[in-house]
Amino acid sequence: MSEVTAVEPDSAETEKKAGPIRRMYDWVVGWADTPYGGWALFLIALAEASVFPIPPDVLLLALAFGAPKKSFRFALICAAGSIVGAIVGYVIGVFFFDTVGMWVIETYGLQEKMSIVKGYYTDDRAFWALLAAGFTPIPFKVFTIISGMMGTSLLVLVLASAISRTARFMLVATVVYLLGDKAKEFIDKYFDYLTIGFTVLLIGGFVALKYLF
Repeated sequence: MSEVTAVEPDSAETEKKAGPIRRMYDWVVGWADTPYGGWALFLIALAEASVFPIPPDVLLLALAFGAPKKSFRFALICAAGSIVGAIVGYVIGVFFFDTVGMWVIETYGLQEKMSIVKGYYTDDRAFWALLAAGFTPIPFKVFTIISGMMGTSLLVLVLASAISRTARFMLVATVVYLLGDKAKEFIDKYFDYLTIGFTVLLIGGFVALKYLF
């Protein structure tokens, strides 16, 4: 009984202190405990490539941890959703850039980054920019929306998305398949540090794209 009383306050305190990113993370991961995990993964991957802030990797990880042998199947579902989402982002850029597109960009404070991204489309570097954005923590939605706004070939968008997103999610699936519970324990233990690291990578990714492309 004493053990239970010792754990409950810590758990309540952790939940109380959880920030919005952690709460959204927990909501996404929560789908792994439902029969609709695969569909949720597809839809979250779709939404992330056009409007949603949390990367689908977190749900992919949760599902893969629960069934390591299905890791690569989940990775393919995630990639498929992300490719469809890239097309949705493209459509937003073509027909709804001044409304939905600008709302997405302003909501995530990406106005300055948008002008940087637009520069990658002036001399046919769109494929390489999409390839890099699809594989790294850079907000992929900015690239998909601007691809439509700038009139990039839809074939280029789909091809770059298919290569980069499939490679990224297959890498995640491979880590889970090889490491299993050890990877889950590491993520749970160092979540706050990983969030900071992700933010650093996000900023660094834009800097790298600015000078490499």
